[in-house]
Amino acid sequence: MPADYNGRWEMVSSENFEDVMKALDIDFATRKIACHLHQTKVIVQNGDRFETKTLSTFRNYEVDFTVGQEFEEQTKALDNRKVMTLVTWDGDQLVCVQKGEKENRGWKQWIVGDLLHVEITVLDKVCRQVFKKAQ
Repeated sequence: MPADYNGRWEMVSSENFEDVMKALDIDFATRKIACHLHQTKVIVQNGDRFETKTLSTFRNYEVDFTVGQEFEEQTKALDNRKVMTLVTWDGDQLVCVQKGEKENRGWKQWIVGDLLHVEITVLDKVCRQVFKKAQ
């Protein structure tokens, strides 16, 4: 049985988010605003089916997917590009590969205790974020 990602997750730390946004060619003003945001992730998981929301005061983003099924994603919350996205399991870790204009694009997430770890990659840039499960 894969890990249980269900819940509301509040951001506690974010490292190198601006570097990832630069790699995505996001403009200066948007990067400055985004770096100061407190994000909340709301995840509803039913087996391999995920409904995810990333919420902030600036911009919200929703993406639904089924693990193992590739789909076209419009990355509206970041750089507004179309990518082909595939999310797979690697043990209890979710691994996402996004094929499009930017190489080595995707994310990984895993849970340790009551913390959700997210690693976002674009080109050679890596952002690490940690979220704590809300009670």
